[in-house]
Amino acid sequence: MGTAVKMGPAYFPTILSVLLILIGVISLVRSFIKQGSPVGAFALKGLVLVIASIILFGFIVRGAGLIIALPVLVIVSSYASSRFRWQYSLLLAAGLTVFCILIFQKGLGVPLPILGSWFGQ
Repeated sequence: MGTAVKMGPAYFPTILSVLLILIGVISLVRSFIKQGSPVGAFALKGLVLVIASIILFGFIVRGAGLIIALPVLVIVSSYASSRFRWQYSLLLAAGLTVFCILIFQKGLGVPLPILGSWFGQ
């Protein structure tokens, strides 16, 4: 596992899991002590759209590439919001697409195509 000075492969996941368990226990104890507002209605539309956008991204990213799959992911998941506006979603999709291509493909070397095989790449 290692130490804080010389971390092994299990050090970070172990420390992270302990911290998450600690946060969970604190939240659980606090929920019995402090009175809070009731949980609102279950947002089924939002849940379905966010999950669908992730699944759709997974299905089309290899064939269409990042330049198509990322805007589809952002726009479909943005539609889950009650404050959805086309202009903001399109701007967000463009910005996140450029950001993700620069960070994940150019910076980190993640082997995903910018334009996929559906476009002759």
